[in-house]
Amino acid sequence: MYGVPQSPPPHSPRPPSTGSQKSPRSRRQRTTSLSQSTKKTCSESILRSHTRTIYTAGRPPWYDSTGQQVEPFVIGICGGSASGKTTVAEKIIESLDVPWVTLLSMDSFYKVLNEKQHDLAAKNEYNFDHPDAFDFELLAETLQKLKEGKKVEVPIYNFVTHSRENRTKTMYGANVIIFEGILTFYNAEVTKMLDMKLFVDTDADVRLARRLRRDISQRGRDLDGVLKQYCNMVKPAFLHYIAPSMVHADIIVPRGGDNTVAIELIVHHVHTQLLKRGFKLREKLAHSYIGQPLPDSMHLLPSTPQICGLHTLIRNKDTPRDEFIFYSKRLIRLVIEYALSLLPFKEVVVETPQGVIYEGKRCASEKICGVSILRAGETMEQAVCDVCKDIRIGKILIQTNFDTGEPELYYLRLPKDIKDYKVVLMDATVATGAAAMMAIRVLLDHEVLEQNILVVSLLMAESGVHSIAYAFPKVQIVTSALDKEINEKFYVLPGIGNFGDRYFGTEPSDEC
Repeated sequence: MYGVPQSPPPHSPRPPSTGSQKSPRSRRQRTTSLSQSTKKTCSESILRSHTRTIYTAGRPPWYDSTGQQVEPFVIGICGGSASGKTTVAEKIIESLDVPWVTLLSMDSFYKVLNEKQHDLAAKNEYNFDHPDAFDFELLAETLQKLKEGKKVEVPIYNFVTHSRENRTKTMYGANVIIFEGILTFYNAEVTKMLDMKLFVDTDADVRLARRLRRDISQRGRDLDGVLKQYCNMVKPAFLHYIAPSMVHADIIVPRGGDNTVAIELIVHHVHTQLLKRGFKLREKLAHSYIGQPLPDSMHLLPSTPQICGLHTLIRNKDTPRDEFIFYSKRLIRLVIEYALSLLPFKEVVVETPQGVIYEGKRCASEKICGVSILRAGETMEQAVCDVCKDIRIGKILIQTNFDTGEPELYYLRLPKDIKDYKVVLMDATVATGAAAMMAIRVLLDHEVLEQNILVVSLLMAESGVHSIAYAFPKVQIVTSALDKEINEKFYVLPGIGNFGDRYFGTEPSDEC
């Protein structure tokens, strides 16, 4: 799951495309990350507070202007069962007021029980508070991947059936990662990953009262069973494993979520650390590499009268929408054809219908995948499907946060084996290159080789080209035109306006 901004991402005003070509091959598995627009996960991806709503679906830039990873700030919260760890975590998230936070619970990492252990759990005789009950190997691996900004599949544990569910929860790293659990500080490898360690110190009687209320009302337990488990397992585990780990804490938080002073101090420190790390990306990219020569990885279509004429038509603000779409499609087709000519070809010999040998060439890449950056990149899908038979199509939804001006990832759907493909990454325009860099990082996270990626666009700003080429020198860049400037709203100048709005007819009216 992803941490996101305070307001939901803007949705495409038009219905989902029905024009994308589907391969006639057998149904294939896809890697899917759900956005908060997906009804099934909407309730799981929201943290509500008295003052605002924090969405935990989406993903911010997790790299700097050179394409290198920016590590998130990781907070570990430890404390006894029902001490209020989750409440403290949510209070911190609410007070932080940063757009991207991931909350990871240790409860997700209980081991899978065998038949004998299931029987013990049914009789309240299995010790869920003992270190042996947790899969620390999977926990450490998951937390490390989150720190690296990679996608993880987190198990979902069912406390009623004492088992893991078949489905998992998709999560990414964020500006801030909060990890909470009763044994957060027990494992040395996990503890080493934490930038700040908090211990929630709550009175034992309060913890017992909360546990009784929770286990009886939410987990279907009876009073005798909860008391038996508390006296025989929960309390001893707290004394032997949890309380001693308090020595690792940087800050001890008495009274849990009610301690507003402690939470304010914690939030102030986290803000300071985030400022040091620096998460502003687009503005920096827009003013970098001015006056530098174009990189060798840049491929510009020859400026023929036909190309110039097509650009004149689509750049003209008075061009009617139907003509804008028609001439855009023509230009898109030319750009895609040119991009495909950069793929490796091998020499082949065929026999013509006249019985004569012909020495020709054939594309050496049998696996080619088109990936569109929604929504403008979706306009290029039909062209790549027209020229590549049975090509597979992936989608990445990246949109700008209107408050921060930064690109944010909300959704992706990629072939599961995309690492084996040459990828044509499509976006109609590239200004600062921030969205394209985010999409490239997504592909790299899915183990696509950098040299197997081609970024294809109708129009690019020079600063965007330099940003992509500097961060990812092995990525090939293809466009039909280069413009020199970007305005304060990150639009290319002279540019073509908002390509998606003009193409889909969603431009704001004069009255608006």
